[in-house]
Order: sequence, then C-alpha cells, then structure tokens
Amino acid sequence: MRPAAVLAAAAAIVPQTIAHWVYPSLIVNGEVTGKWEFVREGKTYNSPVQDITSNDMVCNTGGNDADVLAKTKTKAVKAGDELGFTIETSVIHPGPLAVYMSKAPASGVASYKGDGGWFKVYELTTKDINAGGLQWAAEGITNFTFNLPKELPTDEYLLRVEHISLHQAGSKGGAQFYISCAQLSVTGDAAASGTPGPTVKFPGAYTGNEPGILINLYWPVPTSYDAPGPA
Repeated sequence: MRPAAVLAAAAAIVPQTIAHWVYPSLIVNGEVTGKWEFVREGKTYNSPVQDITSNDMVCNTGGNDADVLAKTKTKAVKAGDELGFTIETSVIHPGPLAVYMSKAPASGVASYKGDGGWFKVYELTTKDINAGGLQWAAEGITNFTFNLPKELPTDEYLLRVEHISLHQAGSKGGAQFYISCAQLSVTGDAAASGTPGPTVKFPGAYTGNEPGILINLYWPVPTSYDAPGPA
C-alpha cells in the first residue's frame, strides 16, 4: 500500500469524538470571551455539516433556532479590531479555514438568520506544497485571530467561521464543514456605506464540485490548491 494511502486509512479510523471540534469563544483584541456568549451554539455539538444545500451551512445545525438566538449576545467592536475564535480542542483535519461576514438588516443581528450576502474577510489555506502533498496553515491550531477590515461601515454583522475538512473529500459529499457564527455590532468608518463585496449566499456558495472541495488529498498527490468561494 502506498504511504499516502496508509495515512488516508489511518485518518479514516480516528475516533469521531476526537476528530471533531467547535469554536465556542470569540477573541477580541486578545480577550477571550465566555463560551457561547457571543457565538451561536449549534445543536449537534462538534459534528460537521456535509449537506451543502442545507440551511445548516449558514450557522451550523440549530444555529438559527429561536432558543439559540435568544441566549446569544452581541459583541461591540470597532473596524480594524483584532478578532478571532478559540477552537475546542483543535483543527485535526486538513483543509482551508475562512471567515465571512454578513450585514444584518434593520431588524438587527440578534434575529438575523444569515440569508443575505456574505463577504470573505480572512482565510488560511496551504502553507506549503511539497513531495508529501498539501501542508495546511490551520491544521493543529487551537485558536486564530485576524483584523477586521478598517473600511467596514458601522452596522451589525454576523461573523461566520468555516473550516472545510478534506480528509474524505475524494468523493462528492465527503467534505466536512465545521461552522459557527458570532454576533457583532461594529463601529466603523463614518465615510463608508453599503455592503462590502463580492458576496455569496449560504447555502448556494458551493456546488460541491469545486476543485477545492472535491479533491483526493492522498493519490495522486496534489501539486496545487484553489480555495472555494470569493477572493
């Protein structure tokens, strides 16, 4: 058996409770907030979403349920602040991580279910490509941070983190999506208006046929990678 195939077989038998994770806490300028204080808590604990046509692609399974919305707070931040998420326990699978934002309607982010447009503000993809294949910047991390765009208009937003796990992505439907949404009230650029872009919808942003989603990581060994979604 080829070494890469051995690795693939080993990955397939990792206990599922070990191989899954959640994003329970928002990080704001170095401060770790309470678990599920500002992040909507999904109802399947650490299980991923695999049906990309499902509304669970927005904020995870149950992330838009009324009881979840009722208990989730909204964090006040400023454009340009350093934000991020804790990861419990860590990203154990290969694949890209991305962060999207969606501006809430006039009714506010507390009741917003993310059916508007989403724009990408951050991503981690490959950190190296060598004879062993694709090496991932997010693999093994227990938290991450980035800076909000300084030009964000003042408004309320959903902040959506997504990791696409590709260890079983050699057949359509095999990719796993680990998703959470946090609620933000952003004080932004007074001169800015409108919605940043380009935007996509969830579900709808992916078909499952994208080369960054439908990919065999083990054989033949990939020599390049293009992350799905907008730039």
